[in-house]
Amino acid sequence: DVDAVIGEKLHTMIDALAAPRPEPDGSPDARSPGRRRSEALERILDAAAHGDDRLVGMPKHQVLLTLPADNPDLASMAFTGPVTLDTARLLTCDAVVTAITVDKDGVPVAMTDNLRLFPPHLRRALIVRDGGCCIKCGAPASWAHAHHIKHHADGGRTVLDNGCLLCPSCHTDVHHNGWDVVLGADRHPWLIPPASVDP
Repeated sequence: DVDAVIGEKLHTMIDALAAPRPEPDGSPDARSPGRRRSEALERILDAAAHGDDRLVGMPKHQVLLTLPADNPDLASMAFTGPVTLDTARLLTCDAVVTAITVDKDGVPVAMTDNLRLFPPHLRRALIVRDGGCCIKCGAPASWAHAHHIKHHADGGRTVLDNGCLLCPSCHTDVHHNGWDVVLGADRHPWLIPPASVDP
């Protein structure tokens, strides 16, 4: 049961590692496209099993999000196609995504600078403060995304007091299911459920 975001990440990683490569004698790659993709998936699994951060994290910057200037609700990703603006925002929280705004003729008019991501020192600070998935489920920090409490697209800054850790499931709840996060007077994130959960 793979959603569009997970599918896009998987397709992106496989695509980055499945390009044809010449044989040792210089002749064209003899592997079929299916075989190349299968071997790419194996490399991804091996890297994950061995904790090879260089390989597992490498292709994230290749994710491409296209946003029509006159209708951002028609955002789309290269492999999985159309996504809602909420899904696009969820994806851009904690992945290096190149978002390109295009005019009605498909010509790029703007591109993200990717300065919104939490750098390693801020991630470590979030781990020390939050411990794991904010305060909703307590999943370990290694599973969590760094989430902007006030979204970067709405002017939110990439600072400790505007961030929190959320596992993918809780992150989806915040972006799609009415949950909200605020920074309390204690400078810790507080999760506010939708009225349907707690009036």
